[in-house]
Amino acid sequence: MVRPSTLPALRRRVDRWAGSPRALDVVAALSAFALMVLDVPGLARADNSLTGVTATLVLAAGAATLVMRRRAPWVPYLVALALMGWLHEVTLIQFALYSVGRFRGRRAAVAATLLYIGVAYAYFQLPGWPAEQHGDTLSDFLSLIVPVGVLAAGVGIAAHRQDLVRALESQRREAAARQAVQEERIQVGRDVHDLVGRELTVLAVRAEVLAVRARGEAHRKDFEELADTARRAHLMLNETLVRRADRDGATPGLEGLADLAAESERMGSPVELDVAEEVKALSPLRQTAVHRVVKECLTNAAKHAPGLPVRVRIGVAGPDLWIEVRNPLPKAPPDRAPVSTGTGLLSMDERVASMGGTFTAGEEDGGYVVRATLPSGLSR
Repeated sequence: MVRPSTLPALRRRVDRWAGSPRALDVVAALSAFALMVLDVPGLARADNSLTGVTATLVLAAGAATLVMRRRAPWVPYLVALALMGWLHEVTLIQFALYSVGRFRGRRAAVAATLLYIGVAYAYFQLPGWPAEQHGDTLSDFLSLIVPVGVLAAGVGIAAHRQDLVRALESQRREAAARQAVQEERIQVGRDVHDLVGRELTVLAVRAEVLAVRARGEAHRKDFEELADTARRAHLMLNETLVRRADRDGATPGLEGLADLAAESERMGSPVELDVAEEVKALSPLRQTAVHRVVKECLTNAAKHAPGLPVRVRIGVAGPDLWIEVRNPLPKAPPDRAPVSTGTGLLSMDERVASMGGTFTAGEEDGGYVVRATLPSGLSR
């Protein structure tokens, strides 16, 4: 007896299998067998020493080879040629030619079709070929055999091209996602360069001032070494991270949220901005992360839910900083499809993950909600 607790896991496993290529191959094999089994009465009456049971078993074995159509499409193809000569069965060859075209491409499909026509013509010349079923004359025979092969192979070639297009599109999306993540990492590095570099500069200057004030005292050398260490750290930061000499300034912090809200309202999406007082004590680097997440969320809301209000809430709970951006879903899609690369969420996820946080986005209670949680770095 199956335990109730195992049913969800079993259902998920069945769902995964049902959407797999292997399941499609099994469906193809069953479909071919269902069509061929209609010919069993005629095969049992024909002079081939088969009964209804043995004919069914032979056709089932032939159809079962379609399970191998992805890895070895030539196996069902050769079996189909054999069944065509032995049982005069032309159903399996259609599935086989389609499989060759789908999984081996145009050249293989053309060669398989020509070979099929040649073998069928040779069978036609044999005295045992049932002319009453496949045409009394050569022209009648070719009018049946050729379209069957050409159509099946042609559909397979078209499906093969569609597979290539989908594969290229998938590679393009993956490349865009990798590029978005890489750009976000570069941006994080630049923000670190600007913000941490500024602090190191201040540290070096203050250490030099203290060294001057401590002239003649025992700690003067320590302050000088501290200043040298800060300068070396700043130089190392410049050499390690990407310079910003030819780029814009660092990503703004909390002070830029009001400008983002105003810009969103000018685009027709009113923004309710709720920022807790504790958030103002965040480090500059965490403030840039907040700004980056909110900016991307407002941009997405303007694209996919134009004219609808957006609520932005930012607060601190225990050791964590949390960000929540919520907007209702439109009743109908925008009149114009939004121009989007689909990599904004990946960029936000990378920004939050780089600081040890978590990021989620999706539909919830009739709206779209983005949540980000990361260490606040505040002493509680």
